[in-house]
Amino acid sequence: MTHILHIQSSSNLASSVSRDLSRSYVESYRVAHPDATLTERDLVTSPVAHLGVDLLGGLFGKPEALTEAQKTALAVSDELVEELKAASLIVIGAPMYNFSIPSALKAWIDHVVRAGRTFQYTAEGPKGLVNGKRVVLFLASGGVYSDGPYKPYDFQETYLRTILGFIGLTDVTVVRAEGLALGAEAAAKAVAEARAKAAGLDLQRAA
Repeated sequence: MTHILHIQSSSNLASSVSRDLSRSYVESYRVAHPDATLTERDLVTSPVAHLGVDLLGGLFGKPEALTEAQKTALAVSDELVEELKAASLIVIGAPMYNFSIPSALKAWIDHVVRAGRTFQYTAEGPKGLVNGKRVVLFLASGGVYSDGPYKPYDFQETYLRTILGFIGLTDVTVVRAEGLALGAEAAAKAVAEARAKAAGLDLQRAA
């Protein structure tokens, strides 16, 4: 049975393309797999704290010496790590902000990328501990960054693939809707192509 962790990170609650695409995919997946269960994590309507003094103290302090604030911050991080580990399918909706990801999503990453929990240091180097899971990224951007002159500015897909791979999440599929700010026709075409790719994901896996 599939357990889905669906993460939303766009601050645009009214007309976000990344929100719409990821939500539609999750809904379609659950229609095709009625036994699939779901955890929703909206990092905008229910934000997690950015990495701060209390979480750092909780992560690196001695357990017996932690303050209540540090224990609380650490408990939130533990909850997010357990959500991630419990999922077999992780779906993330993320727009591009200033060539990278929203700070809300970076805050979540800072909670779940943890030595001893989601990766460990070994004699051969760091080793990811979150294995055997599938990730689908729904990425949206106003310009075109997958190819062409602006490709070097893409710190959205490149960063997400790198940090997810660092903790063992290497089975990553990317569905892009890009060029959304290049006119209505270009935007409609980009969204239609993204929907078509999303619709074929499970068919491709089964082939």
